[in-house]
Amino acid sequence: MDIKELNERIQQESSFVIRLTDEMKKVIIGQKDMVDRLLIGLLADGHILLEGVPGLAKTLAIKSLANTVRARFSRIQFTPDLLPADLTGTMIYSQKTEEFLVRKGPVFANFILADEINRAPAKVQSALLEAMQERQVTIGDNSFRLDEPFLVLATENPLEQEGTYPLPEAQVDRFMLKVMIGYPSREEEKLILRQNMQQEFPQTSPVVEPSDIISARKVVRAVYVDEKIENYITDIVFATRFPGKYSLPELEALISYGGSPRASINMALAAKAYAFIRQRGYVIPEDVRAVCHDVLRHRIGLTYEAEAENIVAEDIIDKILNKVEVP
Repeated sequence: MDIKELNERIQQESSFVIRLTDEMKKVIIGQKDMVDRLLIGLLADGHILLEGVPGLAKTLAIKSLANTVRARFSRIQFTPDLLPADLTGTMIYSQKTEEFLVRKGPVFANFILADEINRAPAKVQSALLEAMQERQVTIGDNSFRLDEPFLVLATENPLEQEGTYPLPEAQVDRFMLKVMIGYPSREEEKLILRQNMQQEFPQTSPVVEPSDIISARKVVRAVYVDEKIENYITDIVFATRFPGKYSLPELEALISYGGSPRASINMALAAKAYAFIRQRGYVIPEDVRAVCHDVLRHRIGLTYEAEAENIVAEDIIDKILNKVEVP
């Protein structure tokens, strides 16, 4: 298929994105980047880690998205006393049949909101890890496949860190994107205020079927990525591992470890999904740059020197993007 045919096909297949975003705008004011990243995760079959202070519509956004897709939604509040069985389900004994029956937990849904994921201990996080990576859940001796589409949106509260468990690098790496959410603008805040003062809060309506999302994912995979774009993605990720080779020797003392091969894979998939949302059948360098921070910010390990100098992952990514040659 040539690029022209691919463009025409993608313009037809991506028409539902406009309907979906229009529905989301009824409820979510501003936060366009967050809505775009939710769609990227949904279309590229990846999970999302959201970080922002309370009250920025993180829960409302994924609940609204689930409503627009006519899918099942589960909200799980992570706490220090949560058990893996509270997440996945357990075996219960039936006196009537005199046998053990499986009772499935809240993870058996299409959209999972893992609220304050860093408040749960490692056992619970590892149970969620199997669902995220293998798309299955093991209860007793049985393994159960999860329904598609399956999207985990996990939130972290950056303010109160007492009683939290830092996510292991292996789990953080399985999130396609880590999205930082900021405060709305003054005008957006006024609109939010008016919306919440109305008699009834707006509700989203189902405009997309889960089958539409599954078929759209196949089209996203078909988006064309030129070899020059592949080289560009690879150079960005390799610059996080070996900054000295990319004329960035000042970063060597600041980075303890760089992005894994998952960083390259997810950057390419996220760029494809971003191009799809923009109704384009091919990836351009601006697509890569648009998703780069969200793909890399949780995959770069910082040294004590970086923390002492108040340098964050965004600063390092900015320097790499400014240095690596754009095709």
